[in-house]
Amino acid sequence: MTSSVPLPRAGASFARRAFYPRAIGLATGFLCVAAVLREAQTPIWVWALLFAFCFVWPMAALGLSGRARSAALSERRFVLFDSLMGGFWIATMAFNTLPSAVLLSMLAMNNIATGGARFLLQGLLAQAVGGVLSVLLLGFGFSPHTSQVQMYACLPMLILHPAVIGMVLYRLAYQLGENKRALRSMSRTDSLTGLFNRGYWNELLQLEFSHCKATGGIASLALIDLDHFKQVNDRHGHVIGDELLRQVGYRIRRSLRTQDMPGRYGGDEFCVVLPGARAKDAWEALERLREEIAGLDVPLAPKLSASLSIGIAEVDPRMEDAVAWLHAADQALYEAKRLGRNRIALAKPLRAEDVAVS
Repeated sequence: MTSSVPLPRAGASFARRAFYPRAIGLATGFLCVAAVLREAQTPIWVWALLFAFCFVWPMAALGLSGRARSAALSERRFVLFDSLMGGFWIATMAFNTLPSAVLLSMLAMNNIATGGARFLLQGLLAQAVGGVLSVLLLGFGFSPHTSQVQMYACLPMLILHPAVIGMVLYRLAYQLGENKRALRSMSRTDSLTGLFNRGYWNELLQLEFSHCKATGGIASLALIDLDHFKQVNDRHGHVIGDELLRQVGYRIRRSLRTQDMPGRYGGDEFCVVLPGARAKDAWEALERLREEIAGLDVPLAPKLSASLSIGIAEVDPRMEDAVAWLHAADQALYEAKRLGRNRIALAKPLRAEDVAVS
């Protein structure tokens, strides 16, 4: 009679999410049961119990779940209680065919959504206990005939309950999708700089190299080193060092095109793949970045000066693999450092003996 699908949240938020399906399910379930009880000699206390269960119990469950230490655990108990009461009402209706079948199917849906096949068996046991309680209190009756009025009274539950269950499951699937995307982003992103981490960036490097190799495309690769970063940590501390890395990462992202692929290669080293860019085009973009970093003002360290050494290598169709491309950029970076740092160096064209080495 209720649709309670637990969502992956605790406390008051979880309780609110469970409240609306339960309230709608029990309100429509009230019509099913009441249509049968009105045609029988039903004690007033049974009517009071039905009203309390269908309209007071959802509010009570909301309050109890919101204060529970584990909202998910308390909700599973509440669903079992719903099953027990569902069995009670099925026996109280003398097993009227259509209303009983509707309640059984909806309760089965709730139990499976809450805890799978094993929880369905627990729900069936709770329904059996509820049925026995009804027989003990009211006696056993068997009247399977369903009147036209009783059939119409079942329609709201047949229509609304599956719709509510579907909406809850849709929201759950959407939330799970969002969580999956967030986890995927976390697994490929460096948390400090917001750039791709080395593992994921290496995959992008391999893909871009393979694409250029297969199509004869153009791309450039840049390795960027933050000059004398160890001295920054030693003189200003790791907090300032992390802030400097964060600022450099932010400016790298801001200075590049949307199709460029920047990553953090190591502690103070960064890397960028620039698809479709010649070496001179990459040089122009990264020169602007170098000049910006040279004038960087780091909060909490106004006297801190920073600079970048950058090596750029354009992809060459004669390169055997992405490692050779990376090696060329690394050699250019070494040359930039050898010439005094705070500058950009372009990789030298491949020679015949270089091509022969894989």
